[in-house]
Amino acid sequence: MIRTRTARRIAAAAAFGGGGVGVLTGAMVALLYTEARIARRTVGEPVGEPPTADGVYGSLPLSPSDPDNPGSPIRFAVIGDSSAAGLGVSDPLRTPGALIAGGLAAVAERPVQLVNVAKSGAQSADLERQTTLALAAEPEVALIMVGANDVTHQVRPADSVRRLEQATRRLLASGCEVVVGTCPDLGTIEPIAQPLRYIARQWSRSLAAAQTIAVVEAGGRTVSIGSLLGPEFAARPGELFGPDRFHPSEKGYATAAMAILPSVCAALDLWPLDEERPDSFRGEGVLPIAVAAVEAVEEGGTEVAGTQVAGAERGPRGRWALLRHRRRKQIAEPEPSPAEADEVAEPASSSLI
Repeated sequence: MIRTRTARRIAAAAAFGGGGVGVLTGAMVALLYTEARIARRTVGEPVGEPPTADGVYGSLPLSPSDPDNPGSPIRFAVIGDSSAAGLGVSDPLRTPGALIAGGLAAVAERPVQLVNVAKSGAQSADLERQTTLALAAEPEVALIMVGANDVTHQVRPADSVRRLEQATRRLLASGCEVVVGTCPDLGTIEPIAQPLRYIARQWSRSLAAAQTIAVVEAGGRTVSIGSLLGPEFAARPGELFGPDRFHPSEKGYATAAMAILPSVCAALDLWPLDEERPDSFRGEGVLPIAVAAVEAVEEGGTEVAGTQVAGAERGPRGRWALLRHRRRKQIAEPEPSPAEADEVAEPASSSLI
């Protein structure tokens, strides 16, 4: 289990500058380098490009004067790496963006316009460019999924978190709600051997916790992906991993989408009010942000968002955060309308994550 002070240190380094990276011996670096080369040879190459899923999902308004007009489409942007783009599936409707857009349209009873600017192989350094593209569509809510490539390319955690925080603040400043799917647990990837698997797990989980601290401090909310795709993927790797044994399969993306959808809906005040009260029997409640961030990493699908205690946002141990285990709902098959939105996303290149 990662420690709260590790997550705090990375988040603090992101805010004030610094490293936040541990030191390895020369022998350990050589061993990890060798194991990484073996893992890369074992992992299959991703096939093709992520399908383009941009479009309008749900029922379209009939006319502005129609009393049954459900209103203009909700504008939904997806930002990040190949996990956000849906690399590994051939059907656009099976990508996480399309699944969430279809689910959001069903909950809101309004059409949803999806704009996906995610790019395979993207690191947090690409968030500034992607955020600029997304803002051109004036989104009302955005989903960011990034971090795995930062770990595999040894990007300093503080730099990774800083870029995510900057993207979050830009979106929020435009009036767009932000949900971040934190870094997945890379310790679940089958071709990775020990001790590289252990280190990958610790680094990815530490980054996920630090991402949560930074995003919630900025005013967004997070959903932990790491543990969600950990035990479930380890138990059913043939179903939830794709052919390359690295990227999720269709079922894997659906599992992640079901966990994220409630938080996207809640960000727009569309989730049932009777489920908004924290349930202590389900482990929900108010915690200091660093404690909530670490607990979220340990259980996949956990949402963390800022809250107040007695009218105050901060307590003796920092920002107050509300930890939730939202109930997942099965996502129906999304059905895009005949009208397609203009394509915004650039062609994605094949790469890990």
